[in-house]
Amino acid sequence: MEERKPKILLAEDDTNLGMVLKNYLELNDYDVELCRDGILALAAFRRDKFDICLLDIMMPNMDGFQLAEEIRDVDPDIPLFFLSAKTMKEDIIQGYKLGADDYISKPFDSELLLLKIKAILKRNAELNQKEEEVHEFKIGFYDFNSRLRTLTHGGESHTLSPKENELLHMLCEHKNDLLPREVALKKIWGSDTYFNGRSMDVYIAKLRKYLKDDPNIEIVNIHGNGFRLVVKD
Repeated sequence: MEERKPKILLAEDDTNLGMVLKNYLELNDYDVELCRDGILALAAFRRDKFDICLLDIMMPNMDGFQLAEEIRDVDPDIPLFFLSAKTMKEDIIQGYKLGADDYISKPFDSELLLLKIKAILKRNAELNQKEEEVHEFKIGFYDFNSRLRTLTHGGESHTLSPKENELLHMLCEHKNDLLPREVALKKIWGSDTYFNGRSMDVYIAKLRKYLKDDPNIEIVNIHGNGFRLVVKD
């Protein structure tokens, strides 16, 4: 039985670049669907199953940022890469705030892009296949099940995204101790770059919000070093 090729959604309105990139990725054993505007890309995403999305930002009808938000509404966990000529810091930060796994500025090296795609798909496969010995934690008056990705309190259960889940799991493993910033970044994001660090800060803020009802819980930022999940008895 032939192994399924990873499927990529490529949203790119530049016809020449889109075809070159599609052909290059297909030569490297990926199944690629090329869409030339955001609306067509969203329709394709809703119609089919993809493993990763590569999104241009400046596209007709629907730009890449809006497309990313729509995709996240359908599947909050799918890896997203932005491929864009927009290199302003504000644009890059916005991309990561939308949950991007990477933001690659044009022009880019196709081989480097290929390596990044392989790394993110490998990481996701390892996260999905991982069987954890300890997957149930008591955090104050919350119950956290990292296998089910649920955080429960008072009969209400919230499902965490894979990154939220992995980050909270690592914090629990280091409860009341330091979780080094670079360790979490390399394990969950694949590298400890500045922008991955900004992305992790967004996820830390989300976890603080989820745990805010218990005053005995605090996620402390140890500046320049990492985070501590402090749970007072």
